Amino acid sequence: MNKKLTIKDIARVAKVSPTAVSLALNNRPRISPETRERILRISKELKYRPNIAARSLVNKKSQTIGLVITSIMNPFYPELAKGIEDKAFEAGYNIIFCSTNEDLKLEKYHIENLLSKGVDGIIFSSVKTRDPNIYPLFEERFPFILVNRRIHDPSLDKKIDYVVLDNASGAYQAVEHLYKLGHRRIGILAGPLNTSTAAERTDGAKRLFKEYGLRWDPALFRVCNYSKELAYRATQKLLSLRNPPTAIFCENDYMALAARDAILDAGLRIPGNLALMGFDDIAETALKGVEITTVSQKKYEMGTLAVKVLIDKIEKGSPRMASQIILEPELIIRKSCGYRPRGAVSSPRRRS
Repeated sequence: MNKKLTIKDIARVAKVSPTAVSLALNNRPRISPETRERILRISKELKYRPNIAARSLVNKKSQTIGLVITSIMNPFYPELAKGIEDKAFEAGYNIIFCSTNEDLKLEKYHIENLLSKGVDGIIFSSVKTRDPNIYPLFEERFPFILVNRRIHDPSLDKKIDYVVLDNASGAYQAVEHLYKLGHRRIGILAGPLNTSTAAERTDGAKRLFKEYGLRWDPALFRVCNYSKELAYRATQKLLSLRNPPTAIFCENDYMALAARDAILDAGLRIPGNLALMGFDDIAETALKGVEITTVSQKKYEMGTLAVKVLIDKIEKGSPRMASQIILEPELIIRKSCGYRPRGAVSSPRRRS
């Protein structure tokens, strides 16, 4: 069937009125349980999906925005969420928080739940580079924006609103800092490569290696999916190599804290024996005695900008051109990278 399925189509198949279908789909009273069950079964068989934009017009605005993040355990998200909440409150909107734990099925469940609650728009910081849950929202012109992460899909590249960091540039700067301190064997703990943040940070690191003539050693590259547990074990494995790294770049601070624990548990000193670099500039990395060099994400600003763009979209309608904001990273130099290996060159020369 080429044309979009409607409530009237379901009503015709179920031999009931469109009103009865609407009552069943919206879990309202006034119809029998048997009729409701039959309507829901038929709508599922026909793969009916409600027109989100039309439903929003009928229900009008709820002054509520959904925020879908990956994990409340990751300390990156509180500051991002604070920026979102503050800006939304200022504009008279409430926030409903959801956490996906990197699970696309759970993300889909949260989207459907938020839509059933009549939210006016959704902010996503959970998307994968290819995220099937986003396409229906885009096709039905439902207001949403991506923050921190974005989709890598040429067909949508210029059409979806987002606020992100220049992750490739941030990773390039991070690894370049290690290189200029004299490090040549640099371990990398990567995030999940099906996310734009990890994919772009890995690309930035690889670009640095290529431009400075460093060999990319697969033994020094470990995908840890932004997990503290995986990062701890990966660091142990790096330290056990016959020729271990002299520095480790972690693609987020959450993993850097785990790598720090593994290094200290091995009886090594930071930066005395090993330099350590993170990414995100979460509060814990600045604590006295921790002081991990990192890349600042401007998390609060990222959140406020996302809300501003989304509310403009909700209240003024979708503009022709998507609003795509890329923030510049900032290298935050602390004490964890102070070690210069013996025999290192003082002024390394970049390959042209």
